Amino acid sequence: MTTTSWSPEHVAAVQRRTVGVLSSAQVIGGLGAGAALSIGALLVKEVSGSAAVAGLATTMLTLGAAVLALPLAGLASVRGRRTSLATGWLVAAIGAVVVVAGAVADSTWILLTGLFVVGANSATNFQSRYAATDLAEPMHVGRALSLVVWSTTIGSVIGPNLTGLGAQAAGALGIPDLAGPFVFAAVGFALTAILMAVALTPDPLHVAKEIRPAADGPRPRSRMSDAWPLLRSNAAARTGVVTVAGAHALMVAVMAMTPVHMEDHGSSLTIIGLTISLHIAGMFALAPVMGLLTDRWGRGRTIILGQATLLLATLVAGTAGESELQMMVGLVLLGLGWSASTIAGSSLVAQSVLPASRPAVQGASDLLMSLAGAFGGLLAGVVVNVWGFGPLNIVAAFLTVPAIRMVVARRHRIIGAGRLGR
Repeated sequence: MTTTSWSPEHVAAVQRRTVGVLSSAQVIGGLGAGAALSIGALLVKEVSGSAAVAGLATTMLTLGAAVLALPLAGLASVRGRRTSLATGWLVAAIGAVVVVAGAVADSTWILLTGLFVVGANSATNFQSRYAATDLAEPMHVGRALSLVVWSTTIGSVIGPNLTGLGAQAAGALGIPDLAGPFVFAAVGFALTAILMAVALTPDPLHVAKEIRPAADGPRPRSRMSDAWPLLRSNAAARTGVVTVAGAHALMVAVMAMTPVHMEDHGSSLTIIGLTISLHIAGMFALAPVMGLLTDRWGRGRTIILGQATLLLATLVAGTAGESELQMMVGLVLLGLGWSASTIAGSSLVAQSVLPASRPAVQGASDLLMSLAGAFGGLLAGVVVNVWGFGPLNIVAAFLTVPAIRMVVARRHRIIGAGRLGR
């Protein structure tokens, strides 16, 4: 189809369809994501017998997301969002099957390998939010992104509460109880892969590449290696990447060891599951509000709000002790701070880069975000093992410093950023 055949009405219709398909996929895939987040660390602890090794569960999930971010972004650049997203969800389904196999074999290494592959879920999830912005109007980038983020709420909140049902399914299949939720994850990821392959058409990135050059001039190169020079020269995109990476590292560091900390203080699996569900609700449920703030109030201001909320979360969670209620409040704040920071930072990245270069820069952003999360998970296990959960929150709080400094230093340009290439 030629560029001139894409009328504004047709583009708007494709954008609505894209957001609808991506949102539906996030609901289904979120079931598996919620199960992996809440049960992964406990399953590794059960098999390995070590709380320190349990911290590697989240590390492997985030490290897998990091390693797979660039290949999936490269696939999107060449073949489009549909092929890339379908592939990512299928890989995550395979990873969930490997996790179940590791639990059955009572092998920590197989378990961790499976969790690494399940990390494709996060890499694909991250790319989905950017896919929603490919055809969005500049003043609605935050809204489009946040709607897809919000749709993750349903599956991700229900997922951690499937522990009991998962144990029943595990009993019927003759596998360890904690492996049950990963059976649900495998099915959910596989169904999402099918949905992407069948329904995400026309491909939003292909359409964006066709219509943008007419307005923005010659199409720039789209090689993955171009991401790093673009980030060095683009202050707005660089600030967005640093914000997203720092917020993710802080969130993962605190969240990764929360189930272990609560179990050590006598909390039941039901209470632990509820706490993680509330945390995930904080991450996703108010995403449309964060998107509205990003579009109307400004990306810089929303980033500062997110960082301040993360600081408050570390204070509340770090001083919770045996209080389950205070821990729940702290984890909700942790989710809200992550939501504001991620939506504002991601919007800044999406709106600062031309469509043809977008997959490369977004892939680099997702790579750094996941590496930061892996660092946070690794940091969490070590710090908790040596000093405890309270000191972990103190260390994590310092991860807000880079983003705050960058926004304050460039506040006029960042708050007003919205034009491509700024």
